[in-house]
Amino acid sequence: MIKMPKPKHIHLIGICGTAMASLAGMLRERGFRITGSDAASYPPMSTFLESLGISVAQPFAEANLNPRPDLVVVGNALSRGNVELERVLDDRIPFCSMPQILHDEFLLGKEVLVVAGTHGKTTTTSMLAWIFESAGLQPSFLIGGIAENFGRSFGLGDGKHFILEGDEYDTAFFDKGPKFLHYFPDAIILTSVEFDHADIYKDLDAVETAFKRLVNLIPRRGRIIAFDSADSKNANIDRCLQKALCPVERYGPSFAERSPAKHSQGWRITNLQLGEAQTKWSVLRDGQPWADFEFALGGEYNVWNATAAAALAANYGVKKDAIAQALKTFQSVKRRLEVKAQINGITIIDDFAHHPTAIEQTIHALRARYPQSRLWVILEPRSNTLRRNVLQDALAASLAQADQIIVAAIFRSEAIPEAERLDLNRVVDEIKKRGKEARILADADAIVNTIAPELRARDVVAILSNGGFGGIYEKLPHRLRALGAKA
Repeated sequence: MIKMPKPKHIHLIGICGTAMASLAGMLRERGFRITGSDAASYPPMSTFLESLGISVAQPFAEANLNPRPDLVVVGNALSRGNVELERVLDDRIPFCSMPQILHDEFLLGKEVLVVAGTHGKTTTTSMLAWIFESAGLQPSFLIGGIAENFGRSFGLGDGKHFILEGDEYDTAFFDKGPKFLHYFPDAIILTSVEFDHADIYKDLDAVETAFKRLVNLIPRRGRIIAFDSADSKNANIDRCLQKALCPVERYGPSFAERSPAKHSQGWRITNLQLGEAQTKWSVLRDGQPWADFEFALGGEYNVWNATAAAALAANYGVKKDAIAQALKTFQSVKRRLEVKAQINGITIIDDFAHHPTAIEQTIHALRARYPQSRLWVILEPRSNTLRRNVLQDALAASLAQADQIIVAAIFRSEAIPEAERLDLNRVVDEIKKRGKEARILADADAIVNTIAPELRARDVVAILSNGGFGGIYEKLPHRLRALGAKA
């Protein structure tokens, strides 16, 4: 009998990041022995890893590298001084970045389709993967969140396509270029280009440079599907596309309905109906009626995302009827307008929005879905951009679209120089100038104890954070149930 070699042992430092957790699952399916560690673990990625049988060592410790792994994947949130990273360097344990091993182990030999942009990447990637899956193309995919149709964030299919979310954030402490430059895509969707990731990008010009480099990677036989709108932000995308050598198709609202037409070709959205339970719209292709779509998601931005996915799928031979059926059955992504609880007529929603534009789009979506409700927004300034004052005025303007606004203390505010730090008092003052109620409350416990008695039937509470937010997603429903029992 031939003795098979032991699977290679790969350890992931920072395994609870959405991409890292997905990579862990993919490597495990490929037969590698997987271990991982992180500073903190919380749903949905903690439960996802648990479902895969991958334990998470907490906190970071040199002992987590015993026995010595054959390879260490270093998450991009890790920096020098991390105890595990220091041991990796001291002991010369082989290491690499997440994008590097993803390319080498999974992308080679595949037709790579990447969804990139400041907003909408996760949902659009999920839609595109579900369209290909529903059409019987058996794609592989990697998504920065849990796609509810799949119940997971990755899949290794037998088809020739690999669909993945392309992040513009940097790759690792030793590779400061964007992750998506490692993927060498054959085609991309470009949803938006705005200033974000203020910790690594100096300004909008630096962000645009990253996307220009991505565009420069697309082969002449490839395809770019890019958003096209009538607002000033559209110029950002235009500049990124100037030197594209492959065909470029634009998608977005019908300018005949919004403003004087400036582009007649491409994929245009018309007859948009944002209902309380269903969203419907039609798509024109090169000015001619092409298809009618519907799904259960809310928000005009999700219609944009779906149209982009439909456009790219059509370019890869998927029939419009198959696209329509896939979108009709699409279930969304965890932490994207996700209803966490409905208690005593109060609806609690979890959303990942952590940029002023995304926050505004989320609030508009909730207004359409719950038109008769009082809308609360609870924000934890946690992302590297939101913790800074660079988009401070835009943040106040977006939050002011809600009725009641609660802002928590800045997550790890001491890590941001005071001159660059978000001024919460100024944000609240600006919101109040717009005639809305706004308060600063220190943490999840203070928020729950303060607002729970104030909530009433038909209220909608949107909790916005890209982290665990002190367990507020569990604490607020628990408190409301207790109050209901006493009533």
